[in-house]
Amino acid sequence: MKQPDNIRDVAIIQPDYLGFIFYPKSPRNFDGAIPTIAEGIKKTGVFVDAEIDFIIEKVEKYDFKAVQLHGSETANYCKELKVRLSLLSAKAIKTTDFIEVFKVFGIKDSFNFDVLKNYESYVDYFLFDTKGKEKGGNGYTFDWQVLKAYKSNTPIILSGGIGPNELQKIEQILKTDLPIYALDLNSKFEIEPGLKDTLLLKEFLEKINTVQSN
Repeated sequence: MKQPDNIRDVAIIQPDYLGFIFYPKSPRNFDGAIPTIAEGIKKTGVFVDAEIDFIIEKVEKYDFKAVQLHGSETANYCKELKVRLSLLSAKAIKTTDFIEVFKVFGIKDSFNFDVLKNYESYVDYFLFDTKGKEKGGNGYTFDWQVLKAYKSNTPIILSGGIGPNELQKIEQILKTDLPIYALDLNSKFEIEPGLKDTLLLKEFLEKINTVQSN
């Protein structure tokens, strides 16, 4: 998300998360104020190989409830960040101020899932995105059949060019034993980078809710 009015409009649809990117090379780079939105929506900071102090600064400033790591962050980096975020949460009055960590991995035609083992103790979700030229927002999906080899119990956030045309594929993958936690919706619902089509999002989320209820 990027523009205040658009943030308010999308928040009315009540997504579980709203993402704010802090990466100067991204056309979605965020630099501004976040308007007041419902507390049930988890504001999420998205970072690419950022200094941990920078992440902590943004978490404190914007009251982020989740951090998404979209670079080449190591397991040791995730461990240190998790400790720092836990200390930050301990200062909060509410015990619900637990800050989640997503670690992103890019997939194209294959993936060695063994690399995830070192991360499992330090991240809450693995986010699988399409490996492409850009750090996210490439606009196309990877082959979800690759995920059949996934053996971890860590929940999955599925990303990478997900749009209205993937509804049938989503329905099929939700019927598998994969621990799918969430869908990351981005470029296929944009009018321009950072500006979401709220009507298209609303229609899609209604269809997804129907799929889940069945």
